[in-house]
Amino acid sequence: MKLLAFTADGTPRTGRLDGDQVLGFAGNPPLSRVLTEGAPAEEGRWPLAAIAITAPLPEARLFCIGLNYPKPHPLGGEVKGPANISYFIKHQAALVAHGAALRPPGVSPQFDYECELAVVIGKPGHRIAEADALDHVGGYTILNDGSVRDWQAHSVTAGKNFFESGSWGPFVTTADEVADWRELRLQTRLNGKTVQDSKAGAMFFGLEKIIAYLSTITPLLPGDVIATGSPEGTGATQKPPRFLVSGDSLEFEVSGLGILANTVA
Repeated sequence: MKLLAFTADGTPRTGRLDGDQVLGFAGNPPLSRVLTEGAPAEEGRWPLAAIAITAPLPEARLFCIGLNYPKPHPLGGEVKGPANISYFIKHQAALVAHGAALRPPGVSPQFDYECELAVVIGKPGHRIAEADALDHVGGYTILNDGSVRDWQAHSVTAGKNFFESGSWGPFVTTADEVADWRELRLQTRLNGKTVQDSKAGAMFFGLEKIIAYLSTITPLLPGDVIATGSPEGTGATQKPPRFLVSGDSLEFEVSGLGILANTVA
């Protein structure tokens, strides 16, 4: 099932995708609750083309994993298997929804994209064992971890949290629709050209390890989102570097999860 948050007839709603239609949920519960309690009764139907998709989980905590695929490092050198998982926090204000424009940083020309598979927690847990980790996954979505590379050299937090520099969505696909996360294919198309293309199974640290690691630090809650890193092909690692400019069109696709599309303002 593909869940989404959206606006229809001027009203914020939640619901699920049904072909080219969207079915609304009675009472418009947050998607985190739908993941834990199941879908409620349905109320209302709209053509997908007639609604505006909004941020899927506006209440979520956002955990992001860095250095998790073999590739050239965007700040120089090669990313090789690190000894430990590297994570940072992303703010909600750094992300826009599907269809919205990404905001250039203004203070830097080094504006970059990163297509990532993101896990949505459906079952809370603290100190989760790796063997049990996938039982805590309620769904999956796509996240573009927008990055400002020269400011990332100041600190990861600075470079990864520019206002409206990244995006996520369009849907939360429930976990039952993903047979094996390792087989999910991540692709980014910049102005129609494929620039990132990898299977999720290329990660250094898989979902089980990531969930166990983060839950050792803090209890994970329903609706928490974990972005799991981005493969080779970002703008900073191209020769010469190809950073985003106004008017660029981006499509971030993860097989089975949909396509997250944005332009650069």
